[in-house]
Amino acid sequence: MKFKKQIFGFLDMLRFTKLVPNRRAALAAGSTEPLPKSWRTNELARRLHPGMMDVELTAVRQLAPGMQEFVFRRLDGGAFPFFRAGQYISLQGIVGESIVSRPYSIVSSPREALAGKLALGVADAGFFSGYLNREAKPGDRFRMSEPSGEFHYETLRDKPQIVCVAGGAGITPFVSMARSMAEGDEPFSMTLFYGARTEAQLAYKKELDALADKGLRTVYVLSDEEKPGFEHGFVTAELLEQYVDPREVTYFLCGPQAMYAFVAGQLAKYSLPVKAVHKDATCCPNLALDAPRTFQLTVHVRDEVFMMPAREDETLLTAMERGSIPAPNKCRAGGCGYCHSKWLGGEFCIADGRDGRREADRKFGFIHPCVTYPLSDIEIDVPASE
Repeated sequence: MKFKKQIFGFLDMLRFTKLVPNRRAALAAGSTEPLPKSWRTNELARRLHPGMMDVELTAVRQLAPGMQEFVFRRLDGGAFPFFRAGQYISLQGIVGESIVSRPYSIVSSPREALAGKLALGVADAGFFSGYLNREAKPGDRFRMSEPSGEFHYETLRDKPQIVCVAGGAGITPFVSMARSMAEGDEPFSMTLFYGARTEAQLAYKKELDALADKGLRTVYVLSDEEKPGFEHGFVTAELLEQYVDPREVTYFLCGPQAMYAFVAGQLAKYSLPVKAVHKDATCCPNLALDAPRTFQLTVHVRDEVFMMPAREDETLLTAMERGSIPAPNKCRAGGCGYCHSKWLGGEFCIADGRDGRREADRKFGFIHPCVTYPLSDIEIDVPASE
């Protein structure tokens, strides 16, 4: 078989024969200056994703009965990484002999965090949150994860007008969103329905009222009091229709599970698409068991093996924290996958509606300890924490 020679093929062969000499000439003509030790891309990556940060509590103030604000700074003097208003961090500390962490929504705006101040609003409910409210003081040191979470506005997904429904301590991510909107960093207009039992239990009311001049519309809803200037009862469909067109907005909900169920029932008649309603994830609770059994949990972390008791009504993550194992975790709701661990043996169950594993994880035996409960002695392999 004969091939017809093409001039362009000949030129390619000519260039190939000159490839090595050309490279040698280019290297010889290069600068003798040493390469930089750090590239701007790497520096940016470190600022955006610093991993676990050592932080110091700088201020504490009362927000409402049973709820306080905690302000932190980085020990290295750096800025907190950029985040989207509505996201959360995971705060880690030592309580007694346990290494404990919990996720908390950020109250500060992204600009405030970049200026070195990050605030959290924490209700006095639960083990670690109770410790913070009763014992934490300025000067105490903790570890903090970089911001995470999908609970934030997305331009391509969400409508220009959003409705935020907060119950009790669920106000915290919406303070950040409102501040960010007021600073011109978010493109939405925001109507906030904030429910509480009494006016005294409305945290951040002064701050929210001050944002009214910058576009925030807040509707306060009191369930146990009737007062002028406040709505009474609950956030119903009828109440929504007084202030917005319920079909032409995107909803963000943050509060207790009972609130989620009630609001979902109110919105059912509008037949909204799934993407129109976003709920902030809550930590997986203890199971309501009258006489929970106790099993043995065996945990492999690299070359070390730990054994500890694990109660049937508590997640494997809680058992590891009681055993002073700093197991990696962030959302504690089964969604982020940060605690992704290999199941080696034993029986378990996963909290209803909390199984956020990929299909491949189910197939090859991986679990999320933050939403997994033991049903027998169990053995797992956990990645090392930072």
